Amino acid sequence: MADPWLALEFGADPAERIAQVGAAHEAFLTAGTTGGVREVVARSWERSALLDPEATAPVDLTDDALETYRAAHPLARVMPLFRDLLGGIAQDGAHLMAVCDAAGRLLWVEGNTGVLRHAERMNFVPGARWDEAHAGTNAPGTALAVDHGVQIFATEHFVRPVQRWTCAAAPIHDPVSGALLGAVDITGGDHLASPQSLALVRATARAAEAFLAGAAPAAPDVAYVSALGRDEAELRVGGRRIRLGRRHSELLVLLVDHPEGRTGEQLGLDLYGDDRRHPVTLRAELSRLRRVLGEELLDSRPYRLRPAVRADFRTVTELLERGDQAAALRAYRGPLLPGSDAPGVARLRRLVDGQLRAAVLAGADPGLIAAWTATAAGADDLAAWQALARALPPGTPRRPLAVARARQLAEEYALPRATFLQRPGN
Repeated sequence: MADPWLALEFGADPAERIAQVGAAHEAFLTAGTTGGVREVVARSWERSALLDPEATAPVDLTDDALETYRAAHPLARVMPLFRDLLGGIAQDGAHLMAVCDAAGRLLWVEGNTGVLRHAERMNFVPGARWDEAHAGTNAPGTALAVDHGVQIFATEHFVRPVQRWTCAAAPIHDPVSGALLGAVDITGGDHLASPQSLALVRATARAAEAFLAGAAPAAPDVAYVSALGRDEAELRVGGRRIRLGRRHSELLVLLVDHPEGRTGEQLGLDLYGDDRRHPVTLRAELSRLRRVLGEELLDSRPYRLRPAVRADFRTVTELLERGDQAAALRAYRGPLLPGSDAPGVARLRRLVDGQLRAAVLAGADPGLIAAWTATAAGADDLAAWQALARALPPGTPRRPLAVARARQLAEEYALPRATFLQRPGN
């Protein structure tokens, strides 16, 4: 398939595909296998495997609490645009328009009255939690989980009561910080399994971001750095978006981590270790970085960033300090500059990953442990897979996968088979 985010290939028979995926869904629930479905769906089923397949999304907010929350949400300003682009289509057709926040909480659900009544039976209502952890595989929840527009078709939904529906959703980001704000979704029947529906929500999400960018107050004195899960950092400041090369990305991350500033010698050790041949090279790199960023952003003696800086890796550690492991995992997009071998960056990368891992394992929440094992840092983490296998009750579809992965890693690490589910340190 040309676009892996689309549910059906051109010319595919919807009824035949529903039956095929339905059989794959039953096989997953009974044996933990994921054959016969798209990769994005397979990974989502694995993340959803802790749920009862007959579950109903819980409702978090109602009445005045819901009204107060969504009135203050940034996407409230964009609702006239959503209604202009999607509202008329939803009202006149057999489907709904929905907008959720970054936690998958539905804020607005609008459309044809008859379709709304049917949707209420599965709690597809304002205030309900439709992230994957609470509602399984579904377009808005999965779009948030993978941070990409996606279409979910019929039996691709993990929870059976939702399998009569098809939906397409796309995430929406803060145009200044890049933070995830939520997602926009259209939900209806099988007719939505078309390229047009996915293109429509993607375009609507981009229009919302453009609208927010135009409405956002200027903030030239605040910079935002994205460096998790990417080899080249991105800096947003004063309306500019600057993508840096590898060495400049390393310098930027090191300067963010030391707002008080670093001497040339300290930066040299962070970048090159004990290699004493670095001073001239470092000065040249810093000179080039100053030209890229602008004289107004980078000070010398010591070297430091002038504006206030927010960074995605610091957000993760700040959330952990507040005890919010779930939010920290949502903010974690992967290891810090994973391709960097600079000693200072490598130390910081191990620190962020280590703090997040320790907090997740200490909490013993199977949902959070499963989310950690789905990351690049957690995919080969034997202790995490052992913890997940212990935390999942017998009969849970995900448990055979966790046990098998723990056994496989134990064998790769040449540990005795009898110990593969022992507690770490035993």
